[in-house]
Amino acid sequence: MSHPTSFLLTPDAIPTAWYNLNADMPEPLPPPLHPGTRQPAGPDDLAAIFPENLIMQEMSPDRWIEIPEPVRDIYALWRPTPLLRAVRLERALDTPAHIYYKYEGVSPAGSHKPNTAVAQAYYNKEAGTKRLATETGAGQWGSSLAFACSLFGLECTVYMVKVSYNQKPYRKMMMHVWGAEVFASPSDQTEYGRAVLQQDPDCPGSLGIAISEAIEDTVRTAATKYSLGSVLNHVCLHQTIIGQETIKQMEMAGEAPDVLIGCVGGGSNFAGLVFPFIQHKIANGDSCRIVAVEPTACPSMTRGELRYDHGDTAGMTPLMMMDTLGHTFMPPPIHAGGLRYHGMAPMVSHAHKLGLIDAVALPQTRVFEAAVQFARSEGIVPAPESAHAVAGAIAEARAAKEAGQKCVIVFGMSGHGMLDLTSYEAYLAGALQDV
Repeated sequence: MSHPTSFLLTPDAIPTAWYNLNADMPEPLPPPLHPGTRQPAGPDDLAAIFPENLIMQEMSPDRWIEIPEPVRDIYALWRPTPLLRAVRLERALDTPAHIYYKYEGVSPAGSHKPNTAVAQAYYNKEAGTKRLATETGAGQWGSSLAFACSLFGLECTVYMVKVSYNQKPYRKMMMHVWGAEVFASPSDQTEYGRAVLQQDPDCPGSLGIAISEAIEDTVRTAATKYSLGSVLNHVCLHQTIIGQETIKQMEMAGEAPDVLIGCVGGGSNFAGLVFPFIQHKIANGDSCRIVAVEPTACPSMTRGELRYDHGDTAGMTPLMMMDTLGHTFMPPPIHAGGLRYHGMAPMVSHAHKLGLIDAVALPQTRVFEAAVQFARSEGIVPAPESAHAVAGAIAEARAAKEAGQKCVIVFGMSGHGMLDLTSYEAYLAGALQDV
């Protein structure tokens, strides 16, 4: 072997603090607004759905927030995660580019989501919460929260977007194994779900609808809090262990990224990978180009508007300044269920506005083409969401070949697709269509 292909850190290298990009933003992040008064929302306005300790993280101006030891102990089940160089893909593409990927699929749930699920379950347990309610798109978040709740002795109820509930039954089964109850959303368990079904009995669901159901469940049930797997500041915060580890591993590789790429739906895995690099970009003027890749079927960053909008369809959440297609937007039933969200994390949207990151949108057939090429080169079957980052990296590698220039590409492989094989079956059978 002419060069190393894997860069592994020891367990003592798990970060001891999460990084908060808000401390270094060149312009302040616009505050969330109360949905009724349209005035800046304070901690009391969020207390009905989140515990105080997470509200304080959501609004924290601190650059570093210490990771509690019990959380780091659980992280050690799978962290630090590997950084791998995709040399076989490089050969297949005949490119001078060096392609690296940070692989989060080694977690118990198979994705990056436990990074925040474990933290949120811990803080809720500390606050006296007995039960968590949440939504999930493709099931990655729901299964991760179910896993985390099982470790801390919390009950867990998941509203899973109906199209994914039907497309990805094994995700639902994982949640059941970890003790969660799971409902297809829109469901008959909430007033809002019943109202949606009355208007459209065949509604495929959306993350916005599922969020509305989970919040309604939360506010009507004692000792219950709501847990969100993306979008919010504290969720992005918890994911920054990904980027911190990646910086150390790229130093081991003796290279620095020219291009950094991640898929985006709500923005949490992307934020986790790139925010620590953005810190360097702001402080040192690093020239690394950072690219968010989203589906053309739900292009909040490339075709949405930057404005205040609700995070859910019923309009129960605070208004957040974000790239949005509108909270009533009903995304088509593409197989990348985790990217079917109408809006983008406020911090990611703000970084986009400030020119710190770029965004592109890709159709799902091109995404699956890239995913299959990656699987046949490197062996790992990417999650349909992660495959967007794969497709973005392949596009950059081909551009490097055309230019005849070396380029160091790093992308986030946010999860594996072993429970998404029906999506691949549809692609290989020619049954997938672009929307």
